[in-house]
Amino acid sequence: MSKRDLKKIITSLIILTVIGISTVLTSLKPTTSSNNTQESIKVDADALKVYFLDVGQADSILIQDQNEFMLIDAGNNEDGENLVEYFKSLGITKFKYVIGTHPHEDHIGGMDDIINNFDIEKYYMPDAITTTRTFESVLDALSNKNLQFDVPEEDEVVTLNNATIKFLHSEDGKSDLNDTSIVLRMTYGSKKFLFTGDATSNIEKKIINKDISSDVLKVGHHGSQYSTTEDFLDKVNPKYAIISVGKNNTYNHPREETLNKLEKRNIKLYRTDKDGTIIATTNGEEIKFETTKTDLDGE
Repeated sequence: MSKRDLKKIITSLIILTVIGISTVLTSLKPTTSSNNTQESIKVDADALKVYFLDVGQADSILIQDQNEFMLIDAGNNEDGENLVEYFKSLGITKFKYVIGTHPHEDHIGGMDDIINNFDIEKYYMPDAITTTRTFESVLDALSNKNLQFDVPEEDEVVTLNNATIKFLHSEDGKSDLNDTSIVLRMTYGSKKFLFTGDATSNIEKKIINKDISSDVLKVGHHGSQYSTTEDFLDKVNPKYAIISVGKNNTYNHPREETLNKLEKRNIKLYRTDKDGTIIATTNGEEIKFETTKTDLDGE
């Protein structure tokens, strides 16, 4: 072997050695975490998830705390089958609690499908009766499953694994059906979520002296002008707001005056018509939001 060939071999070995050392050092280098708290939140099996589902001009909210599930509303009639399919894709077979906030079709339309397809430990609805076919379908489904419904007591508290849920309001059907809406506040660690159904300013005034401060507010009545008063917003003092609303809806929801109130307070807003399904994940100290297109609107 010539000296020139030997020199080439030695040079090649040196280069390979340097590359190997560099690769090892790179693998040992610590990964850089984001400075954005929302992006760096530790998501593990103990994290709680709240899905604000994109069901068009309607409401449906899924809450998951480990292996326990809770559902608040079920969209319009045509959304029921899509919701059933979606929940089954998540591995859900049972709900600990299901809540129909009030008997309007855009909140309980798909509820008969939910009742027919899942085990339900406890079903809540207000003491409000209507003669619509949608409401009768819910009652029929409950009857067929031998499932009694409960009207929540004011300030009643229930738990979903490590989450605590307090019922702040439920009213009988003597008033506007929107104002029969079950309003509830969920606490998980130091983080709090307020769910308002379609409750109007009348109900906001009734509960304003309660402890309603929350990190996340599900804006009442799809962002209409009849909810989300200045005083109520100041008392809740949310960092984030969610509006469940359909694209190009005939009600012109959300209304400009509601959006202005949120913007004036620098409240971060998510909308199902623009963002799709919105998923809030919290470890009890921080909250992370992500959005996804789930195409659950049956229209």
